[in-house]
Amino acid sequence: MTNDTAVFDAMRADPKNGEREWAGRMGTRDAIRRDGLEIDTASLAFCPHEWINSAGYVDIELVRKFPLMLAL
Repeated sequence: MTNDTAVFDAMRADPKNGEREWAGRMGTRDAIRRDGLEIDTASLAFCPHEWINSAGYVDIELVRKFPLMLAL
């Protein structure tokens, strides 16, 4: 497996204070935009395309199984 897919942290506005907060997932640009979230461009990382689920987000179980395969 090679780290060939760019992924980013998905961000959203905190409903209480309006500040940006992590939405709890990493995904592709397309998935994050589709779901109405913001992309944290500073969080760019690369992962194997096999780790991307059908919704366009990183499968956290695979990250836990192979933690060193996520390239920052």
